[in-house]
Amino acid sequence: MRLPESARSHPLASRATAVWLRLRLNEVGPLVALLCLSILGYGFFALAHEVGEGSTEALDRKILLALRNPADLSDPIGPRWLEETMRDITGLGSVFTIVFLTGAVAAYLVLSGKRRIGLFVVAAVGGGELVSTVLKLFYQRPRPDLVPHGMDVFTASFPSGHAMMSAIAYLTLATLLARIDRHRRVKALVLFLGVAMALLVGISRIYLGVHWPSDVLAGWCVGAAWAALCWFVALQLQRSGDVEAPDPPPAA
Repeated sequence: MRLPESARSHPLASRATAVWLRLRLNEVGPLVALLCLSILGYGFFALAHEVGEGSTEALDRKILLALRNPADLSDPIGPRWLEETMRDITGLGSVFTIVFLTGAVAAYLVLSGKRRIGLFVVAAVGGGELVSTVLKLFYQRPRPDLVPHGMDVFTASFPSGHAMMSAIAYLTLATLLARIDRHRRVKALVLFLGVAMALLVGISRIYLGVHWPSDVLAGWCVGAAWAALCWFVALQLQRSGDVEAPDPPPAA
């Protein structure tokens, strides 16, 4: 007697899903992570070289001035509510916001029985903050003095810490959440929101005049590179069983 098509294809689909999960963990994921790390890391150091040579200065100045009222450089273009909105957005990349969000996600993971991956998230974001501080101390680029700042600043300019840390935190957390859910539309939405948050924070820093555009681009590059490195390390730790895999088990 022949089995119904659905009954015969179900074991095959389940086996194919299991094979894909193993392949993604052991081959595809690590290769993609290393490729992203290589490209973004090269992009950062190439940009740092150009900044050191002064090659980006003309374009940096042009972009900053284009975002200001020519008659009053203390006034960014656009309505007043836009400037206030940009201040709100830039706060999403502040140290307090990143620390609070990371702590909240880590606490959720620990309470959900994923203690080790929760600790890994804390280590990934905390390590990124350390790298950001070291890079700022190494390059010591002055903040833009071309236009008045839209808010107070206390550290060096290159790379943008807000752009870097928002890329690290939001991309890392978005990747983690995307792997938990099975639905492709949900995965796409979460990843889109993570990228959008990182981009908006960086744009706000330029709009408020507290960073040169090249600072923000460098922050995005090194932040995304660090997120890719953390992704690669997480995959290796999951394969060895040192941290819990966030993927749901294959459907029976």
